[in-house]
Amino acid sequence: MFKNILVIGGTRFIGRLLVQRLLRAGHRVTIVTRGYAPDPFGSRIQRIRADRRNELAMRAVAKAGPFDIVFDQMCYSPLDAAIAVRTFAGQVGRYVMTSTVDAYRVLGFERAGLLKEDDLAIEAQAIDASYPWHDPRRATECYVTGKVQAEAYLVREGSLPLVTPRMAHVLGGPEDFTGRLAHYVELARAGATLHYSKEDAAVSFMTAHAAADFLFWTGMQDFTGPVNAACDGALSACQLYERVGEVLDGPVRTRRAVPAEAPGRLSPFDLPGAMVLDTARAKGLGYSFGHTDEWLDHTIRQHDLAFV
Repeated sequence: MFKNILVIGGTRFIGRLLVQRLLRAGHRVTIVTRGYAPDPFGSRIQRIRADRRNELAMRAVAKAGPFDIVFDQMCYSPLDAAIAVRTFAGQVGRYVMTSTVDAYRVLGFERAGLLKEDDLAIEAQAIDASYPWHDPRRATECYVTGKVQAEAYLVREGSLPLVTPRMAHVLGGPEDFTGRLAHYVELARAGATLHYSKEDAAVSFMTAHAAADFLFWTGMQDFTGPVNAACDGALSACQLYERVGEVLDGPVRTRRAVPAEAPGRLSPFDLPGAMVLDTARAKGLGYSFGHTDEWLDHTIRQHDLAFV
């Protein structure tokens, strides 16, 4: 049975892949876009031009519903979450707010073992509505805190049928605008040494296609609450760089950073401790994740070709 679905942030990367899957499944799709990025969907979708942070504009979006599912890829702060509640409470059958593995950073890096959803007492997190969340100069520093507080707001308010997929770090091909995997490929091509904080500080990964597949699947289920999503086979920054060297047939050099250098700032996935997701809940609900060995080498080669 087809559903009427709204995707907030559906014009690039994971959002675009998600829309493709929804259309292939025969659903009616509307995307919210500011109109800055083109999309390839033509007349197959409806488009509403609106700024996610403008409450009046989002209320106009809601009038195009009611929607069976809303996929919110652009909820980055408790202010965004408040707009979502005031806009969609009572107007949507399921609300999928995309969260991140980085939400677990608030726990620190001293914990042992895999990260389970309940390890993060999201409802107990403080919410700071006075912080300048939308100041572009603070976009990086407020990302993790903003995601955590957005989740906390939605959970505490409780009026949306909410599920919050906490997604592993996504590694895509050349279309990956984050440039994180490209950083390691470029470093290897230059023959540079990777300095790292901790050799075995592994982090969870997944592909953009895997992320879109999981979001699609999550939208069609009826469970609520947080759920972790990651491929098996976590890697540290050091291990990832060594893997890049193996794929490019060139040995790479790594070196433990001196203590004076701050951990987490040496390369995109450099961490002072492990951050590996426990995906038992998703697996128990019937989802099957792949392994990084199945796709990582190919993704590295895609980036290498982009540099040629």
